Amino acid sequence: MSAPLAAAALHHTVLAAHGFRCWCTGQCGRPHKKGEGRCEAEHDGWTSKRGRRIHLVAAPADLLTPSRVAVTLPAGELRAWCPDCYDHARRAQRKSATTCAVPEQDGLFDVESLS
Repeated sequence: MSAPLAAAALHHTVLAAHGFRCWCTGQCGRPHKKGEGRCEAEHDGWTSKRGRRIHLVAAPADLLTPSRVAVTLPAGELRAWCPDCYDHARRAQRKSATTCAVPEQDGLFDVESLS
């Protein structure tokens, strides 16, 4: 089994807690129908017969957590992610974070309230 050069014990603990399988249950935007609602990617598995090898990463559930905070999190707060789900979920979280309107600014340009 492959492991990262740094924090190998933490990486193994996180992957073991999730059964050496990607934790994603649709946060990436895909339904994962084959895996009964959970991503079917397994650590050191293959994407297909002629595909690439999958190496799961340990990352927080909230992928917008700054790196300086993420490296201090204990194993219980980390999740196993396959690269595809990690990228898609992070992109989706960034997009939703930028599209959320700040409630205090709702009436900033409300013309009707000026009259």
